[in-house]
Amino acid sequence: MDLGIRGKTAIVCAASKGLGRACAESLAEAGVDLVINARSEGPLQETARAIAEKYGVTVTPVACDITTPEGQAKVLAANPAPDILVTNAGGPPPGLWSDWERADFIKALDANMLTPIALMKATLPAMMARGWGRVVNITSQSVKSPIPVLGLSNSARAGLTGYVAGTSRQVAPSGVTINNLLPGIHATDRAVSLDEAVVKAEGITLQQAQARRAEAIPARRYGKPEEFGAMCAFLCSQHAGFIVGQNILLDGGAVNTTL
Repeated sequence: MDLGIRGKTAIVCAASKGLGRACAESLAEAGVDLVINARSEGPLQETARAIAEKYGVTVTPVACDITTPEGQAKVLAANPAPDILVTNAGGPPPGLWSDWERADFIKALDANMLTPIALMKATLPAMMARGWGRVVNITSQSVKSPIPVLGLSNSARAGLTGYVAGTSRQVAPSGVTINNLLPGIHATDRAVSLDEAVVKAEGITLQQAQARRAEAIPARRYGKPEEFGAMCAFLCSQHAGFIVGQNILLDGGAVNTTL
């Protein structure tokens, strides 16, 4: 399927690996020129070269911490008015409710709620003026089904979900869509870190932890990053203009809900 976005430009955050990279690759395959961001210069440069060589698009790497105002300004300087924005940032560490203090919540809110909001506020006006734009926020299945050990993430991502619910309907008349992708467990470094926490807490092997988690997923496996990237690219396509303010689960059926 031709997604109809060849020649458009996108900012993709946290794109040197994992789900962010998968989204960047799928957009590049559709002919979108990219500004990609991550904290580590080396892996980011390597990713940029690989994507540019494979798909023949322009890929501009910007190494910075996207959760800071300075990092956001640096990324936006590379493309102040993208057609497409994909927000993404690593989730807070797991823990216990009694361990978290105010500073922990502020850090989580900055990374997983306030950063996407700042980037949307900066890029939506130009999208609206052009009459076309796409925003995809990578959040988590936890906004549908909270994960007890991820209370910091549950809180911040639920806040972003509420913001998108209202804002998406305000910008839709201008041809701009905002939607959220809610990943379950995918085969990424984030999954490994969560599984290693189980290994440490319960004294089992990594393979045992992975097998137990997979058994709890109706699809009986972890998601593939490329599956996630393909859905992101579709939401950014010309074919998705009637999808507004949705929270789309990609979790292999793990969240057991009717709606």
